[in-house]
Amino acid sequence: MTHKAIAFFDLDGTLLDDKSQVRPEIKVAMTQLKENNVLPVIATGRTEVEVAAIMKEANIDSDIIMNGAFIRVDGTVIFSDLYDKNLIEEVYSAARENNDAISFYNEKEIWCNEHNKFLLGAYNFIHTPVPPVNPDGYLTKPVNMLLILGQDNDNYYASKFPQLNFYRNTPFSLDTVKKTVSKGIAVKILQEKLGLTKVPSYAFGDGPNDLALFEACDIKIAMGNAVASLKEQADFITKKNTEGGIVHALKHFELI
Repeated sequence: MTHKAIAFFDLDGTLLDDKSQVRPEIKVAMTQLKENNVLPVIATGRTEVEVAAIMKEANIDSDIIMNGAFIRVDGTVIFSDLYDKNLIEEVYSAARENNDAISFYNEKEIWCNEHNKFLLGAYNFIHTPVPPVNPDGYLTKPVNMLLILGQDNDNYYASKFPQLNFYRNTPFSLDTVKKTVSKGIAVKILQEKLGLTKVPSYAFGDGPNDLALFEACDIKIAMGNAVASLKEQADFITKKNTEGGIVHALKHFELI
């Protein structure tokens, strides 16, 4: 298929409503995009375990997950960036020193070292199941992303680990990936591997981890509920995610 454009969608606060659900008009819009030869791609901090049902409901077959650490297009894996075990142990140790919990992510599963109040708050916030406890699972399983569950130690982690990016996407959690990983870098990898570097790209987002996505795309669309820093970078500010913002913007740019 020859794609005439690519549209990248963040999930929470963007493609999903306030209950983390796909509204019926979103599925219709994604189907129309594909019929118009526009490739829809989910770009999220979550992993496929959390978004499989969402992707099916929204009729989307491609994703950039774990803030750019993994890419799948039409069922085929085209990129996977893994953590070094030694670095995992350093972050793990720092989290325990701060009485924060930690979750481990790959595209197939999520597990954690303990269930504390921050971890329970984080997964409740995005309406997904609490992961099982397996403190030593990282020793035998691949890890693409870490999640630090805590509230008051952002500056500490940023200072201690300059080689990592930390994205606070809920009041309870910090998405943690390598500096060489971002949604924006993943966009470039996807474009190059699919030969779509000259095809117009559209970014839809609402949070701070969408800044890199905006930088990588031609047209930047901020949701009405987006953070101020993202709106400042936007070419277009659409309605809120709970007010039909996605469909409004897609129609504005004549993609559907």
